[in-house]
Amino acid sequence: MTKSIRNTKDHGVDRRQILRLLGLGAVTATAASLATGGPAQATPESANKHLQKMSGTSSYKDGGIKLKLPEIAENGAVVPLTVKVDSPMTSGNYVKAIHVVADKNPNPQVATFHLTPAMGRAQVSTRLRLAKTQNIIAVAVMSDGSVHRASRKVKVTIGGCGG
Repeated sequence: MTKSIRNTKDHGVDRRQILRLLGLGAVTATAASLATGGPAQATPESANKHLQKMSGTSSYKDGGIKLKLPEIAENGAVVPLTVKVDSPMTSGNYVKAIHVVADKNPNPQVATFHLTPAMGRAQVSTRLRLAKTQNIIAVAVMSDGSVHRASRKVKVTIGGCGG
């Protein structure tokens, strides 16, 4: 004769109840997503707010940053990006951080890079995942507190056929 090891009086919740609760959570999250039209999309305003938060200012200088991006990206899942900032990268004059946002992705933040004078040059490269045609914006926060900004539009095609 086998005795049951489970004692529901001590635990109050058994495995089946936990699974039911987890399933209800998934249904609730799916219903909320459907009710709001799916995942939230960034807007140019939310991208600018994010940049202001990350850089500490809304006052930007134009120039000093070069963005290397394709004009047309046939595959939005792997869009190459290189950001180069004109800076001597000395202990008295260097790029502290580079922040990159995409203004129509589900989340505007794409990447943040923290730099030091020891790096020798202010250049970073990565690959982006872009949901659709949109602007890519980069800001460089300098050691003197100034912030430079550059942007570029990337057209994301669907299956290489335009879109």
